[in-house]
Amino acid sequence: MQYVGYAHLIQHRGIAALKPPVSAEVRPVARIETVDNVLAVPARLAPHPDDRMGHVLFAVKHEGINLQVLAQVLPTIPEPQLREAFDASPNSQYLRKVCYLWEQFTGETVHRKVARIQQSYVPLFDPKRYVTGRSVNNSRWRVRFNGLGSLRYCATVRRTASLERLLDENALEASAAFLEALPTDIRHRTLAWAYWQEANDSYAIEQESPAQRKVLRFVQELKNTSQNVPLSEQQLVTLQNAVLEPTHAPETSFRTQQNYLSDGVPGPLGVTYVPPTPELCSELMTEWSTLTHVPPGQVHPLVLASVVSLGFAFIHPFMDGNGRLSRYLFHHVLRQQRVLQGDQILPISIVLRRNQADYLRALQAYSRPLRSYWRVRVPADGQPTFEFTGHPSLYRYWDATDSVILMAKAVRRVLDDHLKGEVVFLNRYNEIYREVDRSFDVPHVDLSKLVTFCLNHQGRIPKHRRNLFQDRVPPEVFEALENAYRHVVVNAKTP
Repeated sequence: MQYVGYAHLIQHRGIAALKPPVSAEVRPVARIETVDNVLAVPARLAPHPDDRMGHVLFAVKHEGINLQVLAQVLPTIPEPQLREAFDASPNSQYLRKVCYLWEQFTGETVHRKVARIQQSYVPLFDPKRYVTGRSVNNSRWRVRFNGLGSLRYCATVRRTASLERLLDENALEASAAFLEALPTDIRHRTLAWAYWQEANDSYAIEQESPAQRKVLRFVQELKNTSQNVPLSEQQLVTLQNAVLEPTHAPETSFRTQQNYLSDGVPGPLGVTYVPPTPELCSELMTEWSTLTHVPPGQVHPLVLASVVSLGFAFIHPFMDGNGRLSRYLFHHVLRQQRVLQGDQILPISIVLRRNQADYLRALQAYSRPLRSYWRVRVPADGQPTFEFTGHPSLYRYWDATDSVILMAKAVRRVLDDHLKGEVVFLNRYNEIYREVDRSFDVPHVDLSKLVTFCLNHQGRIPKHRRNLFQDRVPPEVFEALENAYRHVVVNAKTP
């Protein structure tokens, strides 16, 4: 198999990078075309295997911008080679992009013949291929940096057919409108349920069953996102300490030591993900904070919230609590972007927990390949040591497409399966409660519990449950509850 472009550079130039989502390969085709998720290239159009510059230009032209690869390969190209190529084709937008990036990555200058480029500005990331951010002009090369972040930390989101379809559904706006249109009482109770579910399920994803006071504290932090306050390092530290049990030593800053994730298997094989080194983590969090506090304009809020949330999880700036905070940040960005108004919230964690395999798959698509760039040793004292053998660009530049698709699907399911379902539940609760309350004088607390139990158990109240209330509730009430359920739920379903 003969690779071309980025795949060739990774394979033959010792580049530490993840496999491109679509690899370019020489195939028996007449023209360059995508076949079965492969960019098929005629042999006559493939650069020579030794032509490093040719493969870079092919990749930038036909595969888009992969900063993870370009940050490593461009500094290895001598300046005279770039200068000669540009002077021979000064109108090439692809050479302008390559020269711009070369100067950014090396801090050096391409000494071209042309003093001033007259051509129109070109975007670094093709807006038809990628979700793009605010443009920053480079007048020297007439190139606009329009990535999601900066050249020190940048996520890419490819405009796949699946993602475009999900974004066109406008599930965020539909959810906000649905909540806003609810009657005041139903809306208040639906949101109370949503906050509790979000906090509780966010802990459950981490396989934790915290005390009620801890869940309530997390609920309060979720409600505080409406204050729309930029999150400084100290504020994130405060949040992180709030979501952890007091048995943990409180954090005072972003981590200063190496952390890791483990599946519980002893030894190096149990280490499943190693985040960036503390030094790189500090640098990346500075860039992440800029992306969060000064978000790129015109980016779909769901895309931005997903990039901020999952980006935080991958940087892993604390020793613990990163997962819960990453999901908190999803809500923070939606409030910041004013998609969710007032006290509105989408209990996204209920979907992520119930579809945890999909959630982990999206996370591991990025995290698992990075594990191979770490040497992990576990000596006799059990304290692991870590040696990074990769390149910082592995953490600086990441493809967030799968993460955004995951969160877009989750938002849609929150609305269709959970918010609407809770409203149906509450309306049925009200009808059954009123029907029974009209005929019987039962204490509110008891009747409320019985109506909820009746709804959760398909209209049946078994004998052992009735016995718990026999001193306070007449036997006729149980029959009335089951009859009311049939009237409100079963008969309503019958055409």
